[in-house]
Amino acid sequence: MSRYVALVPAAGSGSRMGAATPKQYLPLLGKPLLAHTLEALAAVEPIASVVLVLSPEDEWFDAEALSADCRQKLDVRRCGGASRAESVRNGLRAIAPVVASDDWVLVHDAARPCVAQADVLNLIDTLCDDEVGGILAVPVADTLKRADLHERITATVPREALWRAQTPQMFRHGLLLTALERTADEQITDEASAMEAMGLAPRLVRGNERNIKVTYPADLTLAAGYLQSDQVD
Repeated sequence: MSRYVALVPAAGSGSRMGAATPKQYLPLLGKPLLAHTLEALAAVEPIASVVLVLSPEDEWFDAEALSADCRQKLDVRRCGGASRAESVRNGLRAIAPVVASDDWVLVHDAARPCVAQADVLNLIDTLCDDEVGGILAVPVADTLKRADLHERITATVPREALWRAQTPQMFRHGLLLTALERTADEQITDEASAMEAMGLAPRLVRGNERNIKVTYPADLTLAAGYLQSDQVD
């Protein structure tokens, strides 16, 4: 049977946060943001290991900030690159000797600490027999506007059939590595894009609005609220 491995690229600096510390290490409810992300993935029973891809120069990571259960599943690889795609590609290469080509890899943003275990389990259950794989995503609800260089509206974009991509994004190790190798010279912003470039059609699995990506300072407050709400529930 195929195994499930989570891979978290965490080599970025998070410059849009405007902080000296990379955003994945900013404090969130008494621990680094990254710790919440890793612990959420480690708590998903089918996931055999959580691969953390760090920059070789990373000086902030502290495994002691993680729960004991999370540390048991953690596999740290200091092979991160200059972009997300490069970090994921390097991480896939690093774990190639210990995973099979048809093992599933769930790539998840380090800055999505509010991912729900139920959504990850649904992603796994939905895609376990899929030929391509797929991603968590949510349908676009807002009216979309296209702007010019002066930030004036040039058009209203129909939102029908549009989705906002989230993570995890789940694909077979061998196929995903091939896709990222072939698109190494392109501007790939997520794993699904690399698969699309190969002519494949990843499946959309409905996720949760709470699975936000912390990008700006206000997002930390929102993430804290979601996590505290989950604890009360």
